Amino acid sequence: MAAPPFRPALGLGNAHLQTLWGPLWRRMPPMARQRERVWLADGDFIDLDWCGPHSASGPLVLVLHGLTGSSNSPYVAGLQAALTAQGWASVAVNWRGCSGEPNLLARSYHSGASEDLAEIIALLAAKRPMAPLYAVGYSLGGNILLKYLGETAAACPLQGAVAVSVPFRLDQCADRIGLGFSRVYQRHFMREMLGYLAHKQQRLKQEGRSEHLATLQALGPLRGIRNFWQFDGKVTAPLHGFTSAADYYRRASSRYYLGSIARPTLLIQAEDDPFVFRHSLPTADELPACVHFERHAGGGHVGFIEGSLRHPAYYLERRIPQWLLAQLPVATAR
Repeated sequence: MAAPPFRPALGLGNAHLQTLWGPLWRRMPPMARQRERVWLADGDFIDLDWCGPHSASGPLVLVLHGLTGSSNSPYVAGLQAALTAQGWASVAVNWRGCSGEPNLLARSYHSGASEDLAEIIALLAAKRPMAPLYAVGYSLGGNILLKYLGETAAACPLQGAVAVSVPFRLDQCADRIGLGFSRVYQRHFMREMLGYLAHKQQRLKQEGRSEHLATLQALGPLRGIRNFWQFDGKVTAPLHGFTSAADYYRRASSRYYLGSIARPTLLIQAEDDPFVFRHSLPTADELPACVHFERHAGGGHVGFIEGSLRHPAYYLERRIPQWLLAQLPVATAR
């Protein structure tokens, strides 16, 4: 199926306006969702937010947010609303520590945490074994999803997947976000992540979790961290079993896993994404036949706002449900 055209809303042709529209100006109406806490094998928890019809055999879409986001991020809630209107159920993941409550362990989530995704998918498959299962990931969530797809290859239990605004090469994206106006985003992420670590240490201290508190304190002072290379070298790598930021970027970047994907997968990317160099995007010869790559000239990072400033519309919320619906006969026939 040919992709419907995306035309940026008049007045929102700039990549940064596209990127900032959702988090700064979009307001979502209240949604009927049910929260479920699932416990992971290592004793930590992840909160899921369910939306849409309760059907044992109807399609179910797993929605994965990006860095410092949550199930309340407008792009997540917007997609869940669109899927509900299509008659599909969805469940939004809040990565460890992202549901409004610090997680219980020293470790957290990161761009390569496909083991957490694998555990969630196994739980959902056991909970609704008759339901065709799909997944949609945005940014960090898209990177985790593509890594998982490559790791599981032909054994993947998903019927299809969509990944949007993916940081395919984490090392190059860490460089890109330190350039020009994109440094505004970098400062925001550093402030959010360092603030979360400080809050988490207070919570661990209050709850007497001395072992995990000691692990975080052993990282040393974090006040001088200004960019992703520094943060991932001093925090992400030691907390998650990597030897350095470079080791983390190499082992977690989804671009190295694309060739093994064996499920229908849609990639949606803007060439003006302020987080991602164009040369970070995969080439056609890296992608298996089951992967369809839609590159748009504009759209920013998880933006893709069309319509008008007075009546904005959201391309991703019509394109993704449309594509998933087209996959359903294929899934049913298998």
